[in-house]
Amino acid sequence: MSERFVVVPVGGGVGVAGEGEHPDAVVADPTPDAGGSCSSAGGTEEEKEAGEDSVFEPQDPNAVVPILEYNREPNKYGDGVPKENSPFINNTDNDKGNSYDGTNMALFEEEMDSNPMVSSLLNKLANYTNLTQGAQEHEEAEDDEGPKKKAVKSPQMGTFMGVYLPCLQNILGVILFLRLTWIVGTAGILESLAIVGLCCSCTMLTAISMSAIATNGVVPAGGSYYMISRSLGPEFGGAVGLCFYLGTTFAGSMYILGTIEILLTYIVPKAAIFVAEKKEDEPGALLNNMRVYGTCCLALMAVVVFVGVKYVNKLALVFLACVILSILAIYAGVIKTIFEPPDFPVCMLGNRTLQNHNFDRCLKTEVIDNVTVPTKLWKLFCDGPELNATCNDYFVNNNVTSLQGIPGLTSGVISENMWSDYGPLGMLVESKKLSSVGGSDPAQDIYMPYVVNDITTFFTLLVGIYFPSVTGIMAGSNRSGDLRDAQKSIPIGTILAIVTTSIIYITCVVLFGACIEGVLLRDKFGDSVKGNLVIGTLSWPSPWVIVIGSFFSCCGAGLQSLTGAPRLLQAIARDGIVPFLQVFGHGKANGEPTWALLLTAGICEIGILIASLDAVAPILSMFFLMCYLFVNLACAVQTLLRTPNWRPRFKYYHWALSFLGMSLCLALMFISSWYYAIVAMAIASCIYKYIEYRGAEKEWGDGIRGLSLNAARYALIRLEEAPPHTKNWRPQLLVLLNLDSDQGVKHPRLLSLTTQLKAGKGLTIVGNVLEGTYLTKEAEAKRAEQNIKSSMSTERTKGFCHVVVSSNLRDGFSHLIQSAGLGGMKHNTVLMAWPGTWRQSNDPQSWKNFIETVRETTAAHHALLVAKNVDSFPTNQDRLGEGTIDVWWVVHDGGMLMLLPFLLRQHKVWRKCKMRIFTVAQMDDNSIQMKKDLQMFLYHLRLDAEVEVVEMHDNDISAFTYEKTLMMEQRSQMLKQMQLSRTEREREAQLIHDRNTASHATINDKTESGPERVHMTWTKDKLFTERNRNRECNANVAVRDLFNMKPNQSNVRRMHTAVKLNEVVVNKSQGAHLVLLNMPGPPKNRGGDENYMEFLEVLLEGLNRVLLVRGGGREVITIYS
Repeated sequence: MSERFVVVPVGGGVGVAGEGEHPDAVVADPTPDAGGSCSSAGGTEEEKEAGEDSVFEPQDPNAVVPILEYNREPNKYGDGVPKENSPFINNTDNDKGNSYDGTNMALFEEEMDSNPMVSSLLNKLANYTNLTQGAQEHEEAEDDEGPKKKAVKSPQMGTFMGVYLPCLQNILGVILFLRLTWIVGTAGILESLAIVGLCCSCTMLTAISMSAIATNGVVPAGGSYYMISRSLGPEFGGAVGLCFYLGTTFAGSMYILGTIEILLTYIVPKAAIFVAEKKEDEPGALLNNMRVYGTCCLALMAVVVFVGVKYVNKLALVFLACVILSILAIYAGVIKTIFEPPDFPVCMLGNRTLQNHNFDRCLKTEVIDNVTVPTKLWKLFCDGPELNATCNDYFVNNNVTSLQGIPGLTSGVISENMWSDYGPLGMLVESKKLSSVGGSDPAQDIYMPYVVNDITTFFTLLVGIYFPSVTGIMAGSNRSGDLRDAQKSIPIGTILAIVTTSIIYITCVVLFGACIEGVLLRDKFGDSVKGNLVIGTLSWPSPWVIVIGSFFSCCGAGLQSLTGAPRLLQAIARDGIVPFLQVFGHGKANGEPTWALLLTAGICEIGILIASLDAVAPILSMFFLMCYLFVNLACAVQTLLRTPNWRPRFKYYHWALSFLGMSLCLALMFISSWYYAIVAMAIASCIYKYIEYRGAEKEWGDGIRGLSLNAARYALIRLEEAPPHTKNWRPQLLVLLNLDSDQGVKHPRLLSLTTQLKAGKGLTIVGNVLEGTYLTKEAEAKRAEQNIKSSMSTERTKGFCHVVVSSNLRDGFSHLIQSAGLGGMKHNTVLMAWPGTWRQSNDPQSWKNFIETVRETTAAHHALLVAKNVDSFPTNQDRLGEGTIDVWWVVHDGGMLMLLPFLLRQHKVWRKCKMRIFTVAQMDDNSIQMKKDLQMFLYHLRLDAEVEVVEMHDNDISAFTYEKTLMMEQRSQMLKQMQLSRTEREREAQLIHDRNTASHATINDKTESGPERVHMTWTKDKLFTERNRNRECNANVAVRDLFNMKPNQSNVRRMHTAVKLNEVVVNKSQGAHLVLLNMPGPPKNRGGDENYMEFLEVLLEGLNRVLLVRGGGREVITIYS
């Protein structure tokens, strides 16, 4: 029993403690756990603030005074203490004002906004409801008015009703009733078992993978699409989701075609609009009838779905009952054949099967009143009813016999149906155990009433036609929102449904082959048994049980497809990953997906216009196989990556099973129809690339991202094993950007140059340094990072952004150069802009930082690129015309100067520019031989460039050079004097401040003369007078020294080189689009840093776009392959 104190406000004149009790007595809380008013939990916010303000002195004598109330009730979740906020569970604005008031957790009270109490978390999790996206919101419009809103019922469906039966209903269907007998007859029992085994193994392996994914956490309604998209990411999720949608839509077409086939072939054949006059026109007439009736049926079903989807859901059990009754009728019929086989004779002419539509007796002639008369069969093969009429040769030469269509389970017909009997279009259905005499004319046979193959048959075709009969395993996961315990029900229900249906299919294959005559099995439409459904001839008590049952089963399945497909499309549209599908996310007021239903009906109509069940089945097989393939891939990827969040409750999975299932799906796609498989994969690939290019950015913690991380880690470890070979060397750039006061990028053209230099290849890190401490500059750093990323996106620079906060810029850039990148993916080149305003800057630290960065890159053995006038460089949209990129190769430092123009010309901005290489020859060099050698070198390097050797003569140092050097040194000396005087002024001001703050102390020491020591007895005026007198003396001396100084000879020689080289470069390359030039290194003596900047200014004077290049100390280009 825990004890606690509750603060109760007690006011003057208000009886809180009750009558007869002392007002400051400790009383019991009458309603300790009734939810609590704000006053019982510490008062309202206003009261709290008032209390805090009057901690030291009461402002109102009548103010409420809190006293402690002792309570021995246990501390439950629902007490009066305000709960803390949670940023991820149902956090509302009303909770924002709440704070934690207890004392037990006072140590954590400052973090309560982001880290909630466990009790509050569990309380909110307990109230979490997982509602379906379709079940209730589509049936009833939710009323926004609070009092009228109905209480939502928690999902109550168990494994049997919620998963097992829906899967059973979706798996068993049209193919079982309309095509399985024909598949057994054509492929034989053994190959049919192989087909069934392949397809059922595929779905079983997929179900195992799906069970693992479905039990790895709460699966909201959305089923397979949700599982795949959250496991494999938005690109794969969108591609596979749309494939699954197309598969479900074409499944609707297949079920509608099955419905119409049953209606027109077996129930009311006379309802046909198109009637064939000749036998060869019958297939065309049937297809046209299917198109007309199928379109009408589709329109009717779409209206039903639009008007009342709840009726479709309620009729689902009726349709399921039809399927189960039909299957029971089949098994009952098989048992009955043991004792009393049904009488369905098949009329054979020789060994050929006849269509039994236009004759009643399987005889050529019959005796009536002792007179031999021809039968109706005679008239089909002869010119007239006379016995001496001209008849078909094969009819004359062969006898008519009658075979029992259903010989029974014990007849031994199973041995004859073991093997396959494939054939081309138009091949006659013949019995192997009957003999025939030749004499037939193949050209005439097509007009005779024989049963023939309506399509060319082969094993892979039958796989494609059969596979839709095992789809539907996702029905349970699609209803995950309606299940009481989805993690338990989905694996058990789905796997049990697959086992049940697999047993039904395998037993049906064997029993059909054991009970039905081979020629009747190969008779697809039952023409030899007066147009009866072949599977119906086996059923008990009547063929009509199967006909009516299969009709309603197909109707129900079609309605279910038209109900499910639009909701799947709506879920994809609402996720926002495919922009052009946004319109399909909207619907009626009650959430009914109207636009998605219209699109679904339109796609469904395409399948109906194909009109052939055998042609539509492989199409939807492709889309379902694609979906199953990615379910297996998702499970395999998550298992192999060992993602920390991958903890499925379903333990009977393994990555090898998932991989086997994935391989089986891929094999079945190409087995059933290789061209459909390629089309389906092309559609999925296009959707994938579209989402990748235009889709919304989603981070779902998917496995592909984990796979990328693993691959990146593996590649980085491999890269670090050895440095890259010269042949693989490319500039991996660290771009040092400057930002303005608003954290905007100062030189976006630097990013343009990066894009043109990289063309999306290699590593690019864009870095920036903010001055300060990270704790105070965190928000600025994030804003700077966002602005840099935005500029990178605008300039199409692919790479990473790295913003560092450092106490000073010098150290920040040093840290970036040292630590940017990871493992083998580190930069080898630094790109930065020339500090163009260094002369105008009052702070010398700017150009000193630049020189120190140059020294840092040299020490780190990195190449350095410095762009002068970077704002005049072309953008990515510019297209430079005919012009040149001039390379001034003064010293060799690894070949960077050769490589950079080649890389730039790969980009469309610089593509039309030609490359020119200039090299400098001294007096003792053979310039002609140098040119030949350079041309040969470029030939071996496979580079196209013009070559020119420029001779620089040893002229005397000009007066201009001497004067420029003198001016440079004088300016440097003046700046030092100014800097020194500024330092003195600052030191004096600090000294006065220190003396004034210590004025209460008595100092008896005498000060030395001079401006640096100030006696306390001096007045302020006396101090200023003395300081100015000393400063004037110093200034006069400094000015006299400046005019009398002589330039340093080393500086004169350097200036001479800069002036002469600048003259030559300007003369040759002033009109070039870009000039690349060797960058001389900074002096080892740091005293000459400012002179170094002057040398570079002189060197670059008069040139517009210049890229200074400094190598990293290694060869980056090679003549070898």
